[in-house]
Amino acid sequence: MPPFLAYLGLIVEPMTKTAALILAAGRGTRIGGTVPKQYRRIGGVAMLRRTIEVFAGHPWVDAVRAVIHPDDGALYEQATQGLDILPPVPGGAERQESSLRGLESLEQLAPGKVLIHDAARPFTDTGTIDRVIVALDNVPAAIAAVPVSDTIKRASDDGTVADTVERAGLWSAQTPQGFRFADILAAHRKTDNGALTPNTLTDDAAVAEAAGLDVALVEGSEDNFKVTTESDFVRAEALTGGGETRVGQGFDVHRFGPGDHVMLCGVRVPHDRGLQGHSDADVALHALTDAILGAIGAGDIGVHFPPSEAEWRDAESARFLTHAAHLVAERGGAIGHLDLTLICEAPRLGPHREAMVERVAAILEISPDRVSIKATTTERLGFTGRGEGIAAQAVATIRL
Repeated sequence: MPPFLAYLGLIVEPMTKTAALILAAGRGTRIGGTVPKQYRRIGGVAMLRRTIEVFAGHPWVDAVRAVIHPDDGALYEQATQGLDILPPVPGGAERQESSLRGLESLEQLAPGKVLIHDAARPFTDTGTIDRVIVALDNVPAAIAAVPVSDTIKRASDDGTVADTVERAGLWSAQTPQGFRFADILAAHRKTDNGALTPNTLTDDAAVAEAAGLDVALVEGSEDNFKVTTESDFVRAEALTGGGETRVGQGFDVHRFGPGDHVMLCGVRVPHDRGLQGHSDADVALHALTDAILGAIGAGDIGVHFPPSEAEWRDAESARFLTHAAHLVAERGGAIGHLDLTLICEAPRLGPHREAMVERVAAILEISPDRVSIKATTTERLGFTGRGEGIAAQAVATIRL
């Protein structure tokens, strides 16, 4: 069996049923942030949704199921709303456990073939899926891969180059990885029972190889990369088509009144006075909301949440910011960066800045490094200098 199978367009629809498992139970700890990376938006769309849509829309894939972290139910529902797919199943602590749970959940469907794919590869193309499925007519397992083009160095313990690895015949494995269903389920169960070393095999193809299955390589794509770092997100945004960059500005003021705290960026900051306003008077989130709305030409916060309506009395301002973000997503956009300046003499905001950044990032489901929050004074000039209130100025950069 040659190591690489080419099909030259001679593709016919397989007769056996094919299911797809999307592995989305990871935490994405290498990239940081408050939202697991598979739920972060790329071009205004959650990465997991982009990934699932490719398989759900493929004519040869009969069923799609995601394997998710048990704590991500709400994020999953939001990301996959309206998609015609099977209900998700909870994953495990390691990839192998998640794959096994997903495979066992498909046992009643008894598909002839199964594709296992990383949620963090949102740019898989139809041709790659075609080639993996067709290869399974001839071999028990097949994976998408691309040849290694860079020179590979092996490092020594002290970080210096130990030797240069011959790259001839080396391929970089991708997903989807396809298998005859019964074979890969048996291989995973053999691993789970201790016949093979558990949790040390880095992909499902390695499980198949360890079980003695032949694994064919089929042509993948350079665009089918795994989103792992922040620079990968930048590359991913570029692949969605670039589009137009817009900038919006927001400004808001609230006066002090009775109270023992102020709400700023959704964070409760102790103070000897509160802020007055129709909602929770979060002057920071109001300015951010107006900046985002301004960038997409959607009016201001008062248009969407009139202060004359009792529904918004004492409302959490996070609802306003979330609404603005949804409007951006509906236009196929993404929030690139937010820059907020809070202007007041008191309270001291430095100790709360990190919490504010994290909270804004969580509300908008973006990474904290896309949020900048600063505080300053007016050297006791003007109404903020006299301690009469707090002002906020925000700038939002949006990609459409």
